[in-house]
Amino acid sequence: MVRELNVVIERDAAGYYAATVPALRGCHTQAKSLDTLMKRIREAIELCIKADGDVPTPLDFVGVQKVAVKR
Repeated sequence: MVRELNVVIERDAAGYYAATVPALRGCHTQAKSLDTLMKRIREAIELCIKADGDVPTPLDFVGVQKVAVKR
C-alpha cells in the first residue's frame, strides 16, 4: 500500500536542506541537494515506519505561516 505523507523542507544559512515529516515524530534528515534530501527522507520514513510498526494517518496540510517575534 502506498501512503503519501507531508514533508516540510527548509534551507539553512549554510545552504543545507532539512526535511521533517510532521506525522512521524523524530523523522527528519538533511542534505546539500534536494535530490539527495528526497532520497534520504524516503529512507528515513521507511525506517520510522518499520520502527513504529504502523503508518499513521497523514495530517491534513493547511498551510505555512511565518510568524515574527522579538528577540
